[in-house]
Amino acid sequence: MSKTVSTSSPQSLPLWQLLSGCADAVAAVRQGQSLTDALAARKTAERPGVQALSFAVLRRLGTAQALRLRLVPKAPQPWVDGLLLSALALACGPEYNAHTLVDQAVEAAKRRAKPASGLVNAVLRRFLREQATLLAELDDDPVAHFNHPAWWIKRLQKDWPEHWQAILMANQEQPPMTLRANLRHGRTAAYRIRLSEAGLLTNLTTASVDSPDQPQPIVLPHGVPVQRLPGFDQGDVSVQDAAAQIAAPLLVYAGGHKLPAGARVLDACAAPGGKTAHLLELADLDVTALDADPERLARVNDTLQRLGLKARTVAADASQPQSWWDGQAFDAILLDAPCSASGIVRRHPDVRWLRRETDIAALAHTQDAILNALWPLLKPGGHLLYCTCSVFKMEGQDRIDAFLQRTPDAQAHPAPGHLLPVVEYLDPAGRDRGDGFFYALLSKSPLGS
Repeated sequence: MSKTVSTSSPQSLPLWQLLSGCADAVAAVRQGQSLTDALAARKTAERPGVQALSFAVLRRLGTAQALRLRLVPKAPQPWVDGLLLSALALACGPEYNAHTLVDQAVEAAKRRAKPASGLVNAVLRRFLREQATLLAELDDDPVAHFNHPAWWIKRLQKDWPEHWQAILMANQEQPPMTLRANLRHGRTAAYRIRLSEAGLLTNLTTASVDSPDQPQPIVLPHGVPVQRLPGFDQGDVSVQDAAAQIAAPLLVYAGGHKLPAGARVLDACAAPGGKTAHLLELADLDVTALDADPERLARVNDTLQRLGLKARTVAADASQPQSWWDGQAFDAILLDAPCSASGIVRRHPDVRWLRRETDIAALAHTQDAILNALWPLLKPGGHLLYCTCSVFKMEGQDRIDAFLQRTPDAQAHPAPGHLLPVVEYLDPAGRDRGDGFFYALLSKSPLGS
């Protein structure tokens, strides 16, 4: 692939300016801040370009860190280090002409940290001269090769001995933009036609069955601003990954029967509200959307308002029902439990660098606590759907196996289990099946059984 030589982004901002912002974002992630928060601090005009560069850099950060360590064993101050890492990562990819990239990185240093501009220039030009040798020295470094922390790689090797490399490589890919048509507003096939007429979709092939209990995600070949989606502001469509679209129908149609109108449903850990909205699109339910983070809960309200749907939203800790539960049992519970987010790394490339190995056991403890707390709130005969956007078994099947062993009135039903974002897990039509996820469907034994 030939490299571009442009020094400006589509927003006509100079590359040095975007590199400066990218260095800030990379430094923030390495200090433990999420990329989402780091990008929120950027000026609006800078944000798209800085995000694009940051995504590319974080997908090659293992390589870049190993190279920087060889070229500059003693780390410079965080922003300069972020700039070096960004330039080295991008120099290993197809985005820019390498010499142009070096010139623009030096320009960024001159404008932001002039005393360090000589170091930046010397390090990057040495990399260009010795690139083949330096990269060859990384062949035996799994972190540099797979661009994931060593502990993450080892856990995948243990959990998925046949698929671990495929999972790691899939995490490096740009995911598709996947949509969910609002079936209260029209059929999925009809919305695909609207996308075609808007020039956003060329392949109109769709499944012959357009049933609420069989989700038909719409995959766009390229991501677009949501304002370009026909009827987005009117609630005709939502952006939701294909794997996440499984949740609502699996619970609404659990046991082969649709939840009746007015059924009480708890969506625990509901933010940002995609699954809450999907539940209400499929049936007339009495939904309580719970989330411990008031700011994230506000996004649930925004989503429901756009779609013209209503739910009771409560800011509270799902593991402490005594602080929010009204004592009336729920017919169904959706628990999208807090997790490592290891299944959505292709959409959030910073996650792999933010998580620590010790986080997984701590998260598993939280997942157990929430399961234990919510189970008594479920009516006998009701269903609980447990899901996580994780590919780690400790956050998926291991949690359910342990729960079933300690909960005599819980019974497991057919569910997808672990879904992996790899080729072997494409759906029958060969489409992207979505992010890494885990699903388990449980029912509570009826009284007297």
